[in-house]
Amino acid sequence: MCLAVPAEVVELMEDGLALVEIGGVRKQISLMLVDDAEIGDFVLVHAGFAIEKVDAEEARRTLEILEEYAHLDETGPGLYA
Repeated sequence: MCLAVPAEVVELMEDGLALVEIGGVRKQISLMLVDDAEIGDFVLVHAGFAIEKVDAEEARRTLEILEEYAHLDETGPGLYA
């Protein structure tokens, strides 16, 4: 399954790269496809590339849902049991 996740831009780097944070984890990604991202913006990340800017509130809600799902997967039978 392919999944894109929202991430907050925390540092702009050289050569169109950025450092983003996803649930407390920082990762270097490419901003090649999103030319107007700034520090504090949320971007949708897929396979190491930001593919679009997203609304901050919607991004936070999506991250909360992913975290809730991860918790369910650890403690219960999961959605596909």
